[in-house]
Amino acid sequence: MAIGRVLGSRGNRGELKTESLSGHPDRFLGLESVYLLGPAGSEARHHRFEVENAWQHGGHIVLKLRGIETISEAERWRGCEVHLPRPERLPLPEGEYYQSDLIGFEVVREDGRPVGCVRGWQEHGGPALLAVEGESGQEVLIPFAASICVAVDAGGRRIVVKLPEGLEGLNR
Repeated sequence: MAIGRVLGSRGNRGELKTESLSGHPDRFLGLESVYLLGPAGSEARHHRFEVENAWQHGGHIVLKLRGIETISEAERWRGCEVHLPRPERLPLPEGEYYQSDLIGFEVVREDGRPVGCVRGWQEHGGPALLAVEGESGQEVLIPFAASICVAVDAGGRRIVVKLPEGLEGLNR
């Protein structure tokens, strides 16, 4: 699960300036290890690091990871996501979900007609948008808001939506 994104280096000892993707940025402060994942095909693909130190600075999280000792080594990880293993995730309150857990969920209308399958997320301020691959392959962006996503069945891997009139047409 991604809890942050590496923005670049900070300082001259290989520290990573990181954007928190978590609602709990203080979560970084007690970590023992993290995984850095880069995009497919990148040199910095997937690696586990011990956390030597972590602190908040200027609205960001700074991570000092064992094995990254220089600015150039830190820059190699720019753009990578900071991940935690599932067992280290914080429990969420009832009715809240990790975005990564909803990938692959079926999305259906209240009457049971299929809309598609959750393939990802987009965030542009306001509620996050479910990026749903529609039945004919088109992308449908659906706000993840209680008034639209009226039921989430985690066990059945299904989201029931009440789509406002015209929403699907906006995505074509």
